[in-house]
Amino acid sequence: MSKIIAVIDYGMGNLRSVSKAVEHVAQPADRVYVTDDPALILSADRVVFPGQGAARDCMAAISDHHLNQAVLEAARNKPFLGICMGLQVLMGFSEENGGTRLLGLLEGEVRRFPSGMEHAGQRLKIPQMGWNQVHQAGDHPLWRGIPDATRFYFVHSYFVVPKDRDLMVGTTEYGVSFTSAISRDNLFATQFHPEKSAAAGLKLLENFVRWEI
Repeated sequence: MSKIIAVIDYGMGNLRSVSKAVEHVAQPADRVYVTDDPALILSADRVVFPGQGAARDCMAAISDHHLNQAVLEAARNKPFLGICMGLQVLMGFSEENGGTRLLGLLEGEVRRFPSGMEHAGQRLKIPQMGWNQVHQAGDHPLWRGIPDATRFYFVHSYFVVPKDRDLMVGTTEYGVSFTSAISRDNLFATQFHPEKSAAAGLKLLENFVRWEI
C-alpha cells in the first residue's frame, strides 16, 4: 500500500539530502513531500523531522511556520523520525544560546560537550564532526540489518540527556558517553545524520519507511 511521507520544512535543516535519501528507499508508489503545511503533516502516514543550527533559531523557525502543534501531534500519533536538531528540540530545555525552551514532548535537557575533553592523550574538537560508533541499547525495528557499533555521521556540539533512561536505544562515546538515539512507541530520533551515513543510514531510513506501529 502506498504511503505519504512528510519531511518537515521549517526553513532549517538539510532538507534536500534528507528527502532524496528517503525517496531512494521508499517504495515506488510512496510519495515524499517536503512541506511546512500542518494539514499535510498531520495527514501523512510518516513524518521526518530534520534539523540543524542553533536551538533558539530552530524554535523561532518552528513557531514562525506555525508548526509547534503539528510536530507535537505527529510525534505522538504516527511513525516519526527526528534527526539531529529534530531530536534535540523534543526535549524540554537546551543550554544553547544561554538557555532555550524547547518543545517539551520528552522530559530531559540538551547539554554542551564539556571543554577540554581528551581521548588517547589528544584534545577532542567541539563540535564532533565525523564518523562514530553507535552502540545499540536493545532491539528495535529501525536497527534491523544494522550491526551493533556501526559508524554513523555526526555534526554537533550538544547532546540530549533524557530523564527516562528507557528512551535510550543508542549511545556513543565522544569524551563522554551520550545518548545518540532514542525511541518511544511510534517515535525514533537520532543525533547522527542517517542521510549522510552511507549504506547504514539508508538502511535505517528504509526500516523507518517500512516500520509498522
